[in-house]
Amino acid sequence: MLLKAKVSQRKFVFNAILSLYKRFRTSMISGEKLRISASKEYFCRQPILMNQLYTTISFLKLNQMRIHLCFFFIILLSLNSQAQFRKYSNEFLNIGVGARGLAMGSAQVASVKDGTAGYWNPAGLTGVKDNASANLMHAEYFSGIGKFDYASLAFPMAGNKRTLGITAIRFAVDDIPNTLFLVEPDGTINYNNIKEFSSADYAFLVSLGQTLKQSEKKNIHFGVNAKIIHRSVGTFAKAWGFGLDAGLQIESNKWRFGFAGRDITTTFNSWSFNFTEREKEVLYLTNNDIPVKSTEMTAPRLVAGVAREFSLSKSVGLLAEANLDFTFDGKRNTVISSNPVSIDPKLGVEASINKVLFIRGGINNFQQALADKDTLNQTKVWIYQPSVGAGFKLQNVRIDYALTNLANQSSSLYTHVFSLQVDLINDKKKKNKN
Repeated sequence: MLLKAKVSQRKFVFNAILSLYKRFRTSMISGEKLRISASKEYFCRQPILMNQLYTTISFLKLNQMRIHLCFFFIILLSLNSQAQFRKYSNEFLNIGVGARGLAMGSAQVASVKDGTAGYWNPAGLTGVKDNASANLMHAEYFSGIGKFDYASLAFPMAGNKRTLGITAIRFAVDDIPNTLFLVEPDGTINYNNIKEFSSADYAFLVSLGQTLKQSEKKNIHFGVNAKIIHRSVGTFAKAWGFGLDAGLQIESNKWRFGFAGRDITTTFNSWSFNFTEREKEVLYLTNNDIPVKSTEMTAPRLVAGVAREFSLSKSVGLLAEANLDFTFDGKRNTVISSNPVSIDPKLGVEASINKVLFIRGGINNFQQALADKDTLNQTKVWIYQPSVGAGFKLQNVRIDYALTNLANQSSSLYTHVFSLQVDLINDKKKKNKN
């Protein structure tokens, strides 16, 4: 009975996601915008789960006591050509890492200077000085359906002029029911045949930040990332990919400028599929095509930002940053939307008290949607995602918190994010300084 209840609950969740996904695809093709009044419609506007929707959803559909298995239907839609650009390829890499950056609306490319720079802008790794730094973060999205984990290490070298960074990211939907063999050959339903698997996206980044120029008036830093991407859907589908990022930061007095080019060489994912003969038979009998090897491409993007520090008093400081995210893969629902370039702004602020207590806020993901009360579907309104957070630093440990919104300013779909930063102080170096 517990197993049946669990399957019924999972079936409801995945059918809801699938329905919303179909509506999203229809709106993408027709150019129409989705309404924002539905209770679960936030799924449709969230690129952070689009890759999972393309590759992970296994669902059931009951119709007159017959079960139509459409397992991997979404994979077939997204990987039906040998090589193609996709707007939402490797989108899990655009979620953001670190509660500080997420609280500031992901506006980080100009001001980041800790271990998370390996993700935001590798040039900022040069801000890690004297001691190695470790960063950890865990977050859960959509009531625990999606789990996001992040860890990084940064090692300063060459007299603090060069920093090496290592980053690992995992975004996964676990415990997905495999319903391929739910129906026995005689037509009966056997819940004992349901197995569970995970659909997970992994990214491993090796970063290097280098100081190019250092003076009293201007500092220039440059950085590069080499990233390996691995995506898996149980034992059925796997993909490997490789890409490069590059970043630049310029500091002049209280001004900071940042540029990050992501996927500058066009990141690719090469997919392969593995089905047993029994699995192929079920897919064939349920009118599903059997996938073949394919490659998807991720188009380059550019993030440009500017930040400025303000001294409000001897103990209170303020940092404000604005970023522009340029994408080159066609028209998107952004503030500036054109073909092939679209621009999405991000804004963030951080107030610090004695550089110990931090209060942050941000706003990003501006989009146009149809108004809730417009029954004629003609009035459009602007929606956005707000975020707030705080941080506390005690000696070599900093704990950060962010409250981020997954939908828009009028919804209550928030996620709590905590992250930890620890500077790995070397006792010998500390004694030598004293």
